[in-house]
Amino acid sequence: MTFKKQLFTLAFFILSFIGVSQAQETLTLQEALNYALNNSEAVRKAKLDILKGDYQIKEVRAGALPQIDGTATLTNNVLAQQFILPAEFMGGEPGEFIAVKAGTTWSSLAQVQLNQQLFNQQVFTGLKAAKSTKEYYTMAAKVAEENLLQQVASNYYQVIITREQLAVVDANIERNKTLEKTVSSQYEIGLARKIDLDRVKVNSSNLQSQKEQLLNAVAQQENLLKYYMGMPVTQRIIIPQTSLEELEETANNLIAEKNFDLNNLSSYLVLKEQEELLGFQKRAIEAEFYPSLSLGANYMYNTQSNDFNLYTKNALNYDMSAITLTLRIPIFDGGARSSRLKQASIDIQKLQEDIKNSSNALQMAYENAKIQINNSLSTIETQNQNKILAEEVYNSTKNNYNNGLASLTDLLTAETELVTAQNSYNQALLNYKIAEIELIKSQGNIKSLINE
Repeated sequence: MTFKKQLFTLAFFILSFIGVSQAQETLTLQEALNYALNNSEAVRKAKLDILKGDYQIKEVRAGALPQIDGTATLTNNVLAQQFILPAEFMGGEPGEFIAVKAGTTWSSLAQVQLNQQLFNQQVFTGLKAAKSTKEYYTMAAKVAEENLLQQVASNYYQVIITREQLAVVDANIERNKTLEKTVSSQYEIGLARKIDLDRVKVNSSNLQSQKEQLLNAVAQQENLLKYYMGMPVTQRIIIPQTSLEELEETANNLIAEKNFDLNNLSSYLVLKEQEELLGFQKRAIEAEFYPSLSLGANYMYNTQSNDFNLYTKNALNYDMSAITLTLRIPIFDGGARSSRLKQASIDIQKLQEDIKNSSNALQMAYENAKIQINNSLSTIETQNQNKILAEEVYNSTKNNYNNGLASLTDLLTAETELVTAQNSYNQALLNYKIAEIELIKSQGNIKSLINE
């Protein structure tokens, strides 16, 4: 029985390990970006808008096709209408009146109507506007995809850099453990003061607190990354270890690769599509000033009887049909159309101001990204030299401390400066990658990240 329990426990742990392994998702940057494009709620909604645009085109196109309606009514004249007539019409005395019931108890009318627009400028303009609306939705979907890629890529690198900061703290914790053992041994033989040992222990406690904060920060950033990707936040992911050298690739080729061109930017083109839509809206209002011509036809079948025997030979049945040609000419509406037309013109003018502002903002983002790239490369080089120098200072101070030539304060100060230099270097790398992503996006080439 004991052996069976042990076997069951072993099988349970094996299955649990397999389940955990299968539940984890290893994500490179490209895999994260592709997952986001396929699962993001914002992108899916944008694609649904494109599908909606197809149906809008069909809806407007239907207005140019024949419109056919069928109706049927059934009436029971519970109290029939009465007409007052001179009594002498019915053989009565002159000057007297009698009430005569009109109609039958039951009646029914079946009707089919057809209407066809022969000329209606509003319908034709609406069809062009619907096609432009689909193009607008398509461009808006591209904007949603580009914004998503920027969010995912930036957050992906944020996770990597925070993990590097965590590695710096771990290394510092190991150094402090070694130092604590050394100081503790020195204290036991009277070569160190208790205050020195306490300072090292306090430093260890602070480092553990920093580690916990960074662990929480990594978990939160990973959850944010999964949220942007459209991945369940409970899904476990593994981001492959990325060397800092891989993040140090220069952006000189990136800067020289492509000049700034507004026509390559979806965020600019979507505004131009919106401007075209407002133009169609204005033209639709202008079309209200045009005459419209339509063809109509109808066929009616009427049946009446005092008994419920409609549509039989015992009822009174007759049919009617007519064809009409309707010309509608707008003459005067109190200035309502003119007011709507002026409002549409104002909307276009406001959007044109937005386009000017957006164009300038996009140009600014491009120029600032280039400046930040160059500044980050310079900062990376400087911080790298500072990091190397801080390591040399720390090693030298540690050696001097071990030989009694430097104080504990000097050693802890050198250690703090080393950590600061390493974190400054990591932050410079993050600033560089974020600026790089911004520059790629400002060139209209953000999807190149997927193919790297």
